[in-house]
Amino acid sequence: MDHKQITTFLKVAETLNFTKAAQQLNFAQSSVTAHIRALEEEFDKPLFERLGKKIKLTSAGLEFHSYAERLLKLTAEAKQAMSASDEPEGVIVIGAQESQCTYRLPPILKEFKTLYPKVKLVFKPAHSDNMARQQLMDGGMDVAFFMDVPKAEQSLTIETLATDSIKLVASPNHILASHPSVDLKQLEGDTFLLTEAGCSYRNLFEQSCQNADVYPINQFEFGSIEAIKQCVIADLGVALLPEMVVEKDIERGDLIELNWHHDMPPVFTKMAWHKDKWMSPPLLAFTELTRTMLS
Repeated sequence: MDHKQITTFLKVAETLNFTKAAQQLNFAQSSVTAHIRALEEEFDKPLFERLGKKIKLTSAGLEFHSYAERLLKLTAEAKQAMSASDEPEGVIVIGAQESQCTYRLPPILKEFKTLYPKVKLVFKPAHSDNMARQQLMDGGMDVAFFMDVPKAEQSLTIETLATDSIKLVASPNHILASHPSVDLKQLEGDTFLLTEAGCSYRNLFEQSCQNADVYPINQFEFGSIEAIKQCVIADLGVALLPEMVVEKDIERGDLIELNWHHDMPPVFTKMAWHKDKWMSPPLLAFTELTRTMLS
């Protein structure tokens, strides 16, 4: 197994087409076929299933895929470590939810690119904290940011950087806008505009409803926090969002915070990476800057 064979495997897995893979790699198609055949002979298992002109990964191919990605990444890290220069360079793959990308990370990224212009930053969306954790475990991300309550972790190194309370927000025209306080029973018939399933503060809200024996019927689910905010401003319902997301909207008067009785704890912005992750100079510089700016 060599570097070219692994590169070829990943490109064929991406394109699911030997001809396209050969063109994109600038290899002869016979070389692509030979590389895949050599891997299959080494593993004594087919990595691709040929269905006429179409191909797809076999179960063995799917299993090898994550290892292949990690092997190439380790090779790149080794080359970087052996030829380390005074100025960090390389690639950092970052996972974060929309709220972090929009409201917390931009100042850090701006400062980082000023200090380390040779480092390329690649973002991967993490629609849930569990997704971010899994990507870190699989080696698909170098570092990830998520919001969660404190919990024990075994395979990840996690640092808590900031704390956010969860705000229940509504339009200034909402029927309960002038009430000094509200509880979940009063909101049971309202429309709740929710983030995607798996979001930490949505999970906390659902647990809070269950504890209060309240089961909202009208729920809309969104993949975008900005869409949720615009719908709340239009008085289509209420939403629970982290303070960092809504504080400026509340200051401007576009949203109001409802004073509601609840048992929801605050959530914490966390930075995490695999405990066995090699902290390359670029990654180390990024984590140190983030720690300085957010802690």
